[in-house]
Amino acid sequence: MSAQVQPLLTPLPAGMSIPAGTLRAEMESRRATGRRFDIREAIGLAVPLCTQLHELHAQGRTMFVHPSCLGHGANGTIQLIEELAHTPPLLPRDRACLAPEERKGNEGDARASVFAVGAILYEMLTNSSVGPGMRRPADVIPDLPPALETVLGKSLVADPKHRPADLAALAQALYQIVPSASSMPPSADTSHLDADGEFEVDVNLSMMPPTGHQEETRVPSAPSVPRIQAVSGDGPFAVAIPVNQPQRLHGNDPTRKLADLKAALESDPRPRYVVIKDGMDHGPFSSVELLQQIASGSFTGDQVLRDTFSAEERAIQDWEEFAPFAEQAKLNRDIVQEKRALDAVVSAEKQGTQYKALIGLALMGVILAAGAGWWYRERSHKEQELAVQGATDRVAIEVDAGLGSGKTARAGGGARPSGGGSYPTLGGGLSCEAAQARYVEEYKMGNNGPADLTAGAYGNVLNRGTYLNACNVPSSMEVNVCAAVQNGRAVGVTVTTSPSNPSVASCISGQIRGMSFPSHPRLDVARTTFK
Repeated sequence: MSAQVQPLLTPLPAGMSIPAGTLRAEMESRRATGRRFDIREAIGLAVPLCTQLHELHAQGRTMFVHPSCLGHGANGTIQLIEELAHTPPLLPRDRACLAPEERKGNEGDARASVFAVGAILYEMLTNSSVGPGMRRPADVIPDLPPALETVLGKSLVADPKHRPADLAALAQALYQIVPSASSMPPSADTSHLDADGEFEVDVNLSMMPPTGHQEETRVPSAPSVPRIQAVSGDGPFAVAIPVNQPQRLHGNDPTRKLADLKAALESDPRPRYVVIKDGMDHGPFSSVELLQQIASGSFTGDQVLRDTFSAEERAIQDWEEFAPFAEQAKLNRDIVQEKRALDAVVSAEKQGTQYKALIGLALMGVILAAGAGWWYRERSHKEQELAVQGATDRVAIEVDAGLGSGKTARAGGGARPSGGGSYPTLGGGLSCEAAQARYVEEYKMGNNGPADLTAGAYGNVLNRGTYLNACNVPSSMEVNVCAAVQNGRAVGVTVTTSPSNPSVASCISGQIRGMSFPSHPRLDVARTTFK
């Protein structure tokens, strides 16, 4: 039987196709429309397949047995396509039908073909592949004969050392479940499905999940009323036969499918999964434990998962059963990371806004401080001017005039020495006391000369105090001034301050020496105090 390629009916890996006219093509066609093989059809194909494989293996031949190398005729016949049976299959559902010992590329013997027949029969009945998350056939088909589930459990033992190898016994056991589904196979002892020579079959190692209710009597579901179709027209001899209604699967609801997959995985409590992380094996885990580890982020999709039952080993994201959960966990982690990043940005922006506000307040504080400083300085200058102006109202001035030989000066510009004669003329740059002493030494008696000036005449000049402003005299400083005046200028000046400040005193002294006073040839001494 030649193999042709037909269009894909379901999504498959890139570059892969389904050979037309094969059992795989028929299975995918039914899967696409939500149908599957009923029990009679499935057993009707499995029994003759077991017989063919038994004869081939009796000749010492080995092969890969999977749906893509089995020709499926329109009349329900099945035949091995030998040119396709010597190449390892590439389609994932075909690889799931291989015995674990074949998945490294070695063709299988009769023991491997027992597993393959069981896997093909399981997929025809349930439309699901053998592997993680597979359900017990009775959970999918309520009226499944218990004997059929038992035979499948024995065929799908993962460890070849505990799996039966008698294909003839398998054909006989299947035939006895539905005898009318196929022609009778060669006689064989069905007890070989329980023990084979030196060992017993261990169904605890079967790929099918265990059940805690093996001993319960299954209650069959209520029979459905068949749809009747007349085939011979009207009349008393018309014959009515029931029409088989195809069983349909659930709709393509992702949420429902994910929930069903989770329930199927959790139905197998056996620790059978090992994860290779950082070069170390972690596990084995049961399905529940593995899903919890994936959900918590302990294991990610790129890490390798090994099923210790089937010896299959590949990345978690490449397991059809576990990939959706790894993807969901990654999505949750990405959402958490994005939320953390967003919170960090918001926090940074909030901090930046606070910093900007603080900088703005600081700048405003600097501006206000500068304004306050300017205002304080202006106010201080103003107060200083007012203090100087007020001090002139309290100033007391004394003038010692008409100093002469043998005379004593009196306060308030008292009597001048009598008599006539000329007056000595002093140069500038002397202190007040030095000018007074020199004048007395050089004084010579002469005529009285012009009338002496009063103390008020000198006070009008000296008491103004405006010359203090030029020297920045603080308002709290007390200033004492002694000025010896002759011919309209200060020939001797002494300035003292309290507290003492020589630079301020020198500045005031210079200001007074440059001032103009009422002119008189006699030396007059004027004293004033600013408080």
